[in-house]
Amino acid sequence: MKALQFLTDPEPWPEPLADDAPRLLRNLSTVPMALVDLDDPPIVADDWLVLRNRLTGICGSDSKQVLMDFDDSDDNPMTAFISFPQVLGHEVVGVVDTTGPAVTGLDVGQRVVLFPNLGCRPRGISPLCPACQRGDYSICGNFHGGRLSPGIHTGNAVEATGGFAERLPAHVSMAFPVPDAIDDEVAVLADPWSVSFHAITRNPPPPGAKVIVYGAGALGTTATAILRQLYPTVEVATVARWPAQADEARSLGAEVFAPEPAEALLEALAAWSGATLRQPWNGLPVAYPGHVDVVYDTIGAPATVELGLRILREQGTLVQLGVSSPARFEWTPWYFKELRLIGSNAFGDETFEGRHQHAFDHFFELLTDGRIDLTGMLTHRFRLDEWREAFTTIVRQGETGAIKVAFDFR
Repeated sequence: MKALQFLTDPEPWPEPLADDAPRLLRNLSTVPMALVDLDDPPIVADDWLVLRNRLTGICGSDSKQVLMDFDDSDDNPMTAFISFPQVLGHEVVGVVDTTGPAVTGLDVGQRVVLFPNLGCRPRGISPLCPACQRGDYSICGNFHGGRLSPGIHTGNAVEATGGFAERLPAHVSMAFPVPDAIDDEVAVLADPWSVSFHAITRNPPPPGAKVIVYGAGALGTTATAILRQLYPTVEVATVARWPAQADEARSLGAEVFAPEPAEALLEALAAWSGATLRQPWNGLPVAYPGHVDVVYDTIGAPATVELGLRILREQGTLVQLGVSSPARFEWTPWYFKELRLIGSNAFGDETFEGRHQHAFDHFFELLTDGRIDLTGMLTHRFRLDEWREAFTTIVRQGETGAIKVAFDFR
């Protein structure tokens, strides 16, 4: 099969880059990744299957790795949770191609979305760890055990090759049937939508709250959509850098603000929320009293976290569901205003309106009932051999209007 493999000899860049090319584009030109021929994936175990790929979204984590969008520090604890070489890609819509003898409930040719978690069940570990028993699969205690190499999800463990390929393996618990009425272009958004759904339903805004979504990529846009479509009494401000993303947030009913300059953003958010700003001797002002109940930070950069701490009301909540490179920021408001800082990692079994089930089941039910609409969020599709163009589209999203970019195998 054709696969885009990471940690291999890089493909030559087709033409020299200009001296003033963006840093991420220069990184892309030297990334150790190439389109290669690999053996078709085997059936890992009797309760595994192989999917034939239809559509794979490029996650922000994929982009950060491929574009080498991190600082020079090698002090990242997550390097303990991966193994190489890798075929990335975990936002997958595919069809069941072959099945192991113990697979039940799925038929060859059936269309599914991938739940990429590599917890206890895929690893063949029994009894399940406490986290997997609760449905908190993203904090499974066995990401280094069982029949797979270290890795938390499809695409970052050697045997669990991902969706940047024509075929990929999956445990039976990782394949969720897609209702016939739901198009691939919507189904491929199940993963990023569920990441935002997990962050919001586990840290829900109170009725009538004022909340901020920081960022307007796939996570920010799905978070804005969830808040506007499922929490109609909540007022939402979305911080969007690029025009197309800002237009999408407005179409969902959010007030939209530009991220820079930071002081102007704070002033605008204070005016929107009714907060009073206090000016220190140096640095940015701080809201006190504030009136923003929750900040959902889909960027997770030092500057975004600091701004969230400054604008939140006393005893408000900052939920971080995006991750960027760490650096120093001023965090005194965290202590002074008694704020809650919550990390939010992926998704699992979620409770919404009294129903406790997998996030994908919520996703398909809410789509079928017409309660959520993600039309237009998949903005770009490319063949796998156009991978350079796909990532360049992400690098140049201010010009291209990219929100979600995917590889199309159909």
